[in-house]
Amino acid sequence: MNSKKKSINHNFIWAIVSSVLAILTIRVVLKQNKDMSLAELACVIGSAKKSYLILGMACSALFIWFEAVALRTILKYAGYRRSVGQSLLYTTSDLYFSAITPSATGGQPASGFFMTRDGIPGGMATAVLMLNLMMYTISIVFLGGVSTFFCPGAFGEFGKISRILIAAGYVALTLLSIIFFILLKKEDLIFKPLAAIVSFLCDKHLLKGKERKLEKIYKIREDYARCAAVIAGRKRVLFWAFTWNCVQRAFQMIIPSLTYYSLGGEVGKVVRVFTKQCLVTIGYNCIPVPGGMGISDYLMIDGFSGMMNEQLAFNVEIISRSIMFYVCIAASGLFTLAGYLWGCKKRKK
Repeated sequence: MNSKKKSINHNFIWAIVSSVLAILTIRVVLKQNKDMSLAELACVIGSAKKSYLILGMACSALFIWFEAVALRTILKYAGYRRSVGQSLLYTTSDLYFSAITPSATGGQPASGFFMTRDGIPGGMATAVLMLNLMMYTISIVFLGGVSTFFCPGAFGEFGKISRILIAAGYVALTLLSIIFFILLKKEDLIFKPLAAIVSFLCDKHLLKGKERKLEKIYKIREDYARCAAVIAGRKRVLFWAFTWNCVQRAFQMIIPSLTYYSLGGEVGKVVRVFTKQCLVTIGYNCIPVPGGMGISDYLMIDGFSGMMNEQLAFNVEIISRSIMFYVCIAASGLFTLAGYLWGCKKRKK
């Protein structure tokens, strides 16, 4: 009970920190552009092509939807069929808590909580989330590489600091993908150190119930190994998990392009905006800041300023960032809260 309270308090603190960061980020972006105020921003949105902004909102919703599709597909191959609503809850909890905690530390545990609440063993949930996170990471690197191939000059239009962040992001995400792959194959690398730590803490009388805790770890390890074996034996699940994650990321990364075009941008530069957003995503993923707030905004403005006037770059950044992040996270948070309360209500009955 105490650990649950600590977890809730921890996430609540990070929610406050993230909210403050979001407000400060928006204020800094508006302050950087001295000609922009909230009233003027509203006028800019009012004069935009509404159909493309609506399409951007739809892409934000599809970003959520396709992660749910990816998770549902992996769970189905692992032998756990879940409804669309349950899959969306696993997704929105992941997205929301990933956005309010540094380096997405809260996303997978939150999603795992709802999975185990729905009867999926802890080890199975861990392996499923590990695979999805691996494919999620690989898809970012893949889209960045493919888009850069078609627009090779896009990287050079970023400033020096941005280029360093993007290069570091490529290295970090590639290493993470390799680590996730190894951990799926070698579960001992996770559970042996975990068991050793628990044994040490129990021997030092910092934890109680050594045998019970170790037995629980071994049970989770067996479920994890079984799920990993099932996944490894079915190549189709790897293909579909990768495909849905690529589609998911593409829907998110295209939002700045749609925003740019809605504000009167040139058709010929739409693909270049998409490429730069792929590189921005790679760049901010290597920094342990909730949702990449501040870092993402800096990279977007820096990248977009190299191909359009500064005023338009500011407009594209703040509008598209609002759609692809703030609105998306707010919707995910509300859905997660509703799912949690609904589950509590069902358990009381």
